[in-house]
Amino acid sequence: MASRWTLVRDNNGAPKAILSVDTDITERRSLEQQFLRTQRLENLGTLASGIAHDLNNVFTPIIAAAQLLPHTLPNLSPRSIRILDLLESSSKRGSNLIKQILSFARGLDGQRTTLQVGHLLLDIVNISRQTFPKNIQTEVDIPINKLWTIKADPTQMQQVFMNLAVNSRDAMPEGGTLSICAENIEVDAHLAETLPSLGEGAFLRVTIADTGTGMTPDIIEQIFDPFFSTKPKDHGTGLGLSTAFSIVKNHDGLIQVSSEPNRGSRFQVYLPALDGDRPIEDELLRADHIHTLAGKGELILIVDDEVSIQEITKLSLEAFNYRTLIASDGVEAIATYAEHHHQIKAILLDCMMPLMNSATLIPALKRLNPDVKIVLMSGSDDDAQIAMTVEVTDFLAKPFTAEALLKILHELLQPQVSIDEKTGIETAH
Repeated sequence: MASRWTLVRDNNGAPKAILSVDTDITERRSLEQQFLRTQRLENLGTLASGIAHDLNNVFTPIIAAAQLLPHTLPNLSPRSIRILDLLESSSKRGSNLIKQILSFARGLDGQRTTLQVGHLLLDIVNISRQTFPKNIQTEVDIPINKLWTIKADPTQMQQVFMNLAVNSRDAMPEGGTLSICAENIEVDAHLAETLPSLGEGAFLRVTIADTGTGMTPDIIEQIFDPFFSTKPKDHGTGLGLSTAFSIVKNHDGLIQVSSEPNRGSRFQVYLPALDGDRPIEDELLRADHIHTLAGKGELILIVDDEVSIQEITKLSLEAFNYRTLIASDGVEAIATYAEHHHQIKAILLDCMMPLMNSATLIPALKRLNPDVKIVLMSGSDDDAQIAMTVEVTDFLAKPFTAEALLKILHELLQPQVSIDEKTGIETAH
């Protein structure tokens, strides 16, 4: 409440009364707080963008090394393999965390791919069992082999399900049961009437339920509003559920909520399904298949100022029959390429380089060889757009796996076959 007062005088100028005007400024204060929170998010986005490149440079050698070791040391024990898998998955979670911050704070759309949600849900289950209070039990029903796939951004989907799971955890301060299940569902005309904004068709339904404190109808009406929270001011921003709602809506899906006070809550996420028997590519190729991406002795120039990136990229390529040269800055890259450009088949170039940035270096390399094949590497998604304007052959996002590195070079160096329309003769070039 804001008060203003004015002294009222009589005709003789003597004080007669005080006129006080009280104004309810609750809404204005609320808007000011929301504005300050928005500013903090914008600052967070700027900060995250600045450190994303450095953090992804940290994660790249860890992920690539964890994936490379089973191929260079084939006699590893099952326990060692599990440790490497944990190392790799934890590093990817760290990298994905940076992407999530960027995605929300800066509104990035993300990259959608054919996705088996069951794998993401099992990751959420593992995280909850390891980090949630021990008085919270987790029940799971996720038939991965039977679930339909969806077209979605994996990082954003993980964010949705993690936010819902954390919301359920916070609703059970005294403990309880967290249930996570997934199923295929056909939405017919009758069911579509009860699911606003969804049409008829095949959907994947993910249910995350708890036995916690529950919610009143008034709270349910507000839970997806930005900055709305039933938690104390120092416990969360009120953005988790609004973010989840926005992501699901952008994927043409729906979140349905049912809850009763003291009886728990249930969140059901509906996502449009692809053809149930569509084949799906695993994120990592099978160990017996990755060797089909091996090189044939081609010479690759690696240009990166991070020694750890140099080393793991060199080891990964040489383990799969490539030869390598290394340059630590733009000047060294030009000198090395000028000396060996007849043998070098491709260049792996970090976007942010000392002495000479990539925008200056790439034209210099093209003056030596207009047909040079350059793969631009970066830990920032913004640089993928830059790559479109500087005439590079391809873009490799950090942190990258050994499989992603090998695949991009395999596709880049594979001979292109053309057929002469008159003679029918195939020509490789």
